[in-house]
Amino acid sequence: MAAATAISGVGLTLGISTSAVRSRTSLVTMAVSLDEKTNKSLTLTKSQEAITAAKELMPGGVNSPVRAFKSVGGQPIVIDSVKGSRMTDIDGNEYIDYVGSWGPAIIGHADDQVLAALSETMKKGTSFGAPCLLENSLAKMVISAVPSIEMVRFVNSGTEACMGVLRLARAYTGKEKIIKFEGCYHGHADPFLVKAGSGVATLGLPDSPGVPKAATYETLTAPFNDFSAVEKLFEDNKGEIAAVILEPVVGNSGFIPPKSDFLSFLRKITKENNSLLIFDEVMTGFRLAYGGAQEYFGITPDLTTLGKIIGGGLPVGAYGGRRDIMEMVAPAGPMYQAGTLSGNPLAMTAGIETLKRIKEAGTYEYLDKITGELVRGIVEAGKKVGHAICGGHISGMFGFFFTEGPVYNFADAKKSDTAKFAKFYWGMLAEGVYLAPSQFEAGFTSLAHSPDDIEKTIAAAEKVFREI
Repeated sequence: MAAATAISGVGLTLGISTSAVRSRTSLVTMAVSLDEKTNKSLTLTKSQEAITAAKELMPGGVNSPVRAFKSVGGQPIVIDSVKGSRMTDIDGNEYIDYVGSWGPAIIGHADDQVLAALSETMKKGTSFGAPCLLENSLAKMVISAVPSIEMVRFVNSGTEACMGVLRLARAYTGKEKIIKFEGCYHGHADPFLVKAGSGVATLGLPDSPGVPKAATYETLTAPFNDFSAVEKLFEDNKGEIAAVILEPVVGNSGFIPPKSDFLSFLRKITKENNSLLIFDEVMTGFRLAYGGAQEYFGITPDLTTLGKIIGGGLPVGAYGGRRDIMEMVAPAGPMYQAGTLSGNPLAMTAGIETLKRIKEAGTYEYLDKITGELVRGIVEAGKKVGHAICGGHISGMFGFFFTEGPVYNFADAKKSDTAKFAKFYWGMLAEGVYLAPSQFEAGFTSLAHSPDDIEKTIAAAEKVFREI
């Protein structure tokens, strides 16, 4: 079994600090600076104007909550363009980007080959609402890559994939209860909004209003990496658990790898109880290895959800698994699920071109090398000036926490100094580095990140750590 590369004593931080962000209420100008000693500032005049207008049009001015910068203070940055490892906002500020559209941009933003292929596909149309050969091509690539997948169904988002896979697990087993883990996020469908991670954790929200109790009554939760808690849930609910679903490496509470043998334990206990094991690999799929976390750790689940990378930056999702289970899905079987834009030619094209690139020799070795250097550099820089910090990575996925650590679950992650993270976040922005605006989100590198990008990022971190 492969092991996650981790630096002992790394932890996550998320919070709001008024001293971290200095803003004027005027719409004419907004400058963010770290403190009086810092000469470098970030002018965000146009972003502030755009977000102020957006708040009259969209809830909170955004279309996904974590974009609102609630946990780090200040206001969102409005992006104008992306290319390679860089993104540029509407005020002209350029950043080295470690969000990567929250994971899809594994070969870099706006890749020329992907754009060229999309241009050719668009000449034939953007949506058919009927089968196209591109669906076959991407399906074959996914099936050949991911150990658990013998058949696949394409959808349009990770949330949709998790909704479908949950319904399928219940249909196949004839049971209703599921086990999920605290801080793991599987989209915003009602049954999953119980002790969820991602934006729910970022905003400090309780289980979401609007979710009927009946929708979550059959959802059981346990701390991630807690063997005994899972055993007890199976003991207390004998014969009633349809499936265990988890992020094999948590990315929605920050980067949290599984303990040794935790995944094999889950594989064993689900088999013993005639329950299904579901890996939510929307984030880890094709990122930790070409075959995802299940290839990396050598554990094959019954069902898998995918997204992000398989659409190359376009809206996409998928779920797949054993043939006997997947043949329950309509029209082959009785479990209904449908989507007008599912398998649309643009997403299929971008996914095909992206998978071709990452299958090339050396991809994951390069991602592992630069990401390891990045995390080691940041953690060492923080410790050098006395900050409590820990972190780790696997391939092109990483995270760090402002706590001594170790971090094994969401409760550990919440020990992080979130106010310090907010200061660090704005300091890094001022130095031209874009991180996820939340301590509770993993970071991502890409093939477009150069050794120079990594060096500049570490140098920026060293400077900011001294100033906070």
